[in-house]
Parts: sequence; structure tokens; C-alpha cells
Amino acid sequence: MSEQIESKKKTMMIAGANGFIGRYLSRYFMKLGWNVLGLSRRETGLAQGVEMVKWDGETLEPSWAERLNEVDVLINLVGRTINCRHNAVNKKQIMDSRIVSTTLLGEAVQASKYPPEVWMNASASSIYKPTRERRQTESDGEIGENFMAEVAIKWEEVFFDAQVDKSVRKIALRTTLVMADEEGTVLDILKGLARKYLGGTLGDGGQMVSWIDIEDYCRAVEWMIENKDASGPYNLGAPHALTNKEMMKRVREKEGVSFGLPAFEWMLEIGAFFMQTEAELMIGSSWVYPERLLEEGFVFEREEF
Repeated sequence: MSEQIESKKKTMMIAGANGFIGRYLSRYFMKLGWNVLGLSRRETGLAQGVEMVKWDGETLEPSWAERLNEVDVLINLVGRTINCRHNAVNKKQIMDSRIVSTTLLGEAVQASKYPPEVWMNASASSIYKPTRERRQTESDGEIGENFMAEVAIKWEEVFFDAQVDKSVRKIALRTTLVMADEEGTVLDILKGLARKYLGGTLGDGGQMVSWIDIEDYCRAVEWMIENKDASGPYNLGAPHALTNKEMMKRVREKEGVSFGLPAFEWMLEIGAFFMQTEAELMIGSSWVYPERLLEEGFVFEREEF
């Protein structure tokens, strides 16, 4: 009987499973009874219970590619962090890490005798124009022209152009800031600033901040897998984006801090230089609305930050 139950388990393969989103997804689906294979260069960071499948992210090898024949869902989260100085070398690494891994997985899926039913590929809400004037939706969002928009555009082009069996549903995850109480995440950093009384507005505070709670992220992924009509790009962001000023206020309230010193744009430029990152990551505006998820029936459990 146990062998029969085990044979009915669904299997998910996550490329980049040792990142924080990959760990949450792994734990979430293992609780639902799934087997999770972590396609990774190293075992460090994988959630307990995940079977590591080693790859180098650059070479199509039977040792990992053949495992796709047992996979129901493939999720690709691979991509070099954008939290760095956007010089020529780093820009190339940011772009290549996404394009190479997606191309490689496309070749593996194409060669698979039994390809996965669903292939989800990370994308980014930065594909849209960084506007404060109106929210961006999948149906009428304005595509941006800066470097981060270019990365997301090319990422999705490679993904959707991959020549795989027509039975494979492709879904691009245009992800906003993912909020989770885990060390090193955005929320953890913001709370740390608040506790040091540095949690005031960043820049003029008027830039929009789109976000999604990690549990809703995982639930949305599950919903898209189960919804047989789900395909194409989806915005993964809560319905109610906030201005930076309002978000920082709510962060301070969560930490029981009454005030926070503001950081003016010139301060952020200097600070970003010494922290080896880009000020635009802190003061750029992102107003993204999950039009498709809401219209197609997904219900957020956490709409408000």
C-alpha cells in the first residue's frame, strides 16, 4: 500500500532551490506531499527533505536532464542577484545567468521523452516602466526601457521561444518584492533599519512599492499549477502597492518604533556606492497589479502589508 501511495506522489524540480524563494516553495510543496528535486550547484541552502540534483547551470548533461522524465512541474529561479553595482561586468553576469540557465532548461525539456506538464520561469516586475502615475497590468502595462527591463524582456523571450512540446504549459512569474521573515530578506533589512531609527522615507518617499507575501507567492504557484488554463505572464504582487513613505511607516509600526530618520537621495547615492549596490533599487518606483490572478479567481490571504 505504501508503495502505491508513494508512486502517486507528484514531483517538482526547482532550479535554484537553495535561494530563499526556492526553500519556501520546497517546504510548501513537500507539506502537500510532493517530491522536490533541487537542481543546484551545491547542497548548501536546500530545504531539508529536498533531493539535490547537481548541475553547473551551463552544460546539458544526462545526469540531471534525464531526471526531467519523472518531473510534473519544473520551476526555474536561477539568476545572479541584482543587488550589486551595475557596471559592465556585473550587467553581463546578471543577464547571462538568466539567459543561459533558461536556454539550457529549454533544451533539456525539448529532449525529454516525458516533459513536465508545467514549466514556470522566474521573471521580474521590472519589465514594466517604473511609473508612479498608474498601475501596470499584464494586459496594458508599459514595458520599460532601462537595464532591468531589458533583462526581463530578454529573459521572457528566451523562455517563451524555447521549442518544447506543446503540452508543456509555460508561465512567466513577474515577481515583485517577496516579503518573508527570514534573515537577509528585504523585510528583515527594513525591520533592522527601523530598530536603529533609520526607517524613515527613502528619497522623497513617493515611489511606489509592489510586494507579495511569501505564503501568497507559494499559494499562487500552486493555484497556477492546478489551473489548467494558466499560461503566459502573471504579475506576482499583492493588490495594494504602497508608497515608500507608507510602507516604511508600517514597518516602524510593526517594530514599535515611533520615528525614523529619512534618507535623502544624495545620501542613498553615497551609501549605495559604499554598499556596492545601486540607489535605483531603493528609490525606483514599481506599481504592479495582479490583474490576471484576480480576474481568474485567485484569492490573496494577505492583501495589506
